Amino acid sequence: MFLVRYKSLIGLSLALIVAVGFGAGITETMAADAAIVEQAPEPPFDNKRFDKEPPGRNWSLILGGGGIYEPEYEGSEDFKVSPVPFVIFTYGDWLEIDPRGVTINAFERNGFSVAGTVGYEMGRKADDHPMLSGLGDIDAAATLGGKLAYEIGPMEFYGTITQTLSGSESLIGTIGAAYSAPITEKLILEAGAEAVIANDKHMQAYFGVNAAQSAASGLAQYTPGSGVKRVDFSVSATYLVTENWMIRAGGGVGILTGDAVDSPIVKKKVQPSASLFVGYKF
Repeated sequence: MFLVRYKSLIGLSLALIVAVGFGAGITETMAADAAIVEQAPEPPFDNKRFDKEPPGRNWSLILGGGGIYEPEYEGSEDFKVSPVPFVIFTYGDWLEIDPRGVTINAFERNGFSVAGTVGYEMGRKADDHPMLSGLGDIDAAATLGGKLAYEIGPMEFYGTITQTLSGSESLIGTIGAAYSAPITEKLILEAGAEAVIANDKHMQAYFGVNAAQSAASGLAQYTPGSGVKRVDFSVSATYLVTENWMIRAGGGVGILTGDAVDSPIVKKKVQPSASLFVGYKF
């Protein structure tokens, strides 16, 4: 899910990419008749390569890049295109490194899973857009978090919590659901929806205007409170071009809610985004 917030990059993200559906559990059917001496036909393309590594190998590596079309800041009515390189590395069933950070799967049983995360918050620069002039910078910072999920068939239901260690000192929670399943032998479809809940420090940093900022920017003072700040919806498709190359396209929309909507810097409460990536799996 690649949205304005780089959860993923973006939150999403990159959703952003966070949620890359490069692995497809597609069953391959092969048969041979020992009585037939003629050469068997060439087997079809095996896209299980994206899900099942060769014997003795318990890691995978995907390198790629692309771009995201998104608002210039959360609440902006103007858009920009950002180039995004990415690396996705997995080791066994317990470690994943992607553009959002590091995820360590601590427990998984009967569809339930618990994971810890180490990531980062991108922050925001006052010169990112004229509307932010006088509001000061929000420093980038490391984050720590956790995720509780339940998976049943192609559906996953989850909740996350993330604490920014400095910078905005944000405490962010999400509640969401995601769907991922193969549509054809080479095409994988994903869709998701989630609500984002933020503490008052996050809301003040990204949507508030204090007295000093008001004097510097000319904007009215504004002190937002904690609560649900946005609801996000996303869809994406991954096409397995060959056993190694893949293309992923996605789109989404975030709808600002609560005190975020009334901020003087918010010009559009509906925040659409789109992304396109190409990757190679080793």
